[in-house]
Amino acid sequence: MLEAASSIQLNLVPERLRAPVDAIARVARNLSHTVRRGALGQSLGHEVGENTDGDTQKALDVLADEAFADALKGTGIRWYASEERDTVAPLDADGAFALAIDPLDGSSNIDVNVSIGTIFSLFDATDDGVTSVLRPASEQVAAGYVIYGPQTQMMLTFGAGVQQYVLDPETDRFCLTDAAKTIPEVSSEFAINASNYRHWPKPVRTYIDDCLAGIDGPRGKNFNMRWVASLVAETHRIMSRGGIFLYPSDARPGYERGRLRVVYECAPIAFLMEQAGGAATNGSVPIMGQTARELHARTPFVFGTRAKVERVAAYHDLSEQDVSALFGNRGLFRA
Repeated sequence: MLEAASSIQLNLVPERLRAPVDAIARVARNLSHTVRRGALGQSLGHEVGENTDGDTQKALDVLADEAFADALKGTGIRWYASEERDTVAPLDADGAFALAIDPLDGSSNIDVNVSIGTIFSLFDATDDGVTSVLRPASEQVAAGYVIYGPQTQMMLTFGAGVQQYVLDPETDRFCLTDAAKTIPEVSSEFAINASNYRHWPKPVRTYIDDCLAGIDGPRGKNFNMRWVASLVAETHRIMSRGGIFLYPSDARPGYERGRLRVVYECAPIAFLMEQAGGAATNGSVPIMGQTARELHARTPFVFGTRAKVERVAAYHDLSEQDVSALFGNRGLFRA
């Protein structure tokens, strides 16, 4: 019955996860319609307050959070942990799973019509909501994201590769288009907010300087820089074309531990990256081996094509003296 009425092609989804995955797909389909209507519908980008972590909430942030929480009731989700909420909410008392979700990633881009998305992951539930999601990222049983762009697409992993789905506008159903999505191994793109260059740690500046030096530098090739400021959009580009994304810690107050959240953003994306043949670290240590200490804990985040991520990690492994020597010789923007 679920298969016939589902919002997503479910034949490759593990049976025990089909109900929550279908509910997520159903809400994502509805959000896609809402986003496409833009100003023809309700106002989506106006500020409605701040979440518990001090970030501005847009109307669509709240709408998406409430829609996912309501749709997931009765699907086996015992605990619902959202970036938009201060605490973990109980849903199904006898549910088998805990869900961590960023209901609407990139909401600052709503009014400029840039791709936004939803990021989520599933764990086996314990008797405590908080400890159900504050555990090693390697214990995720599923992860995925939805990107609301020219096409609405969903990427899913259950620990055996990455599946790619596209929302068919004729059937209103997510249809499988690639059962084994992988990240290209060769790319000349990197994504970072270069305006913060002066605040970055030396290993990151050294890596970027090497890229900017182009064909005449130590990398021996020219690179292009990208920066969308929508994590789902950045992730989807790397899934499609390869490359690397860097959001390091830096010297500004509040950025010492990075800005992206371990539970709601970094852990699920790291799971997807590794399952697609890529890698994800905090600059040096794999995200999949880490455990968040609190619900809204943040971390530096570097992910993408494995060889590029490993190169950044190698720069972090150098001693301060070695990095200083590299930076002194190669730095393009020395003060």
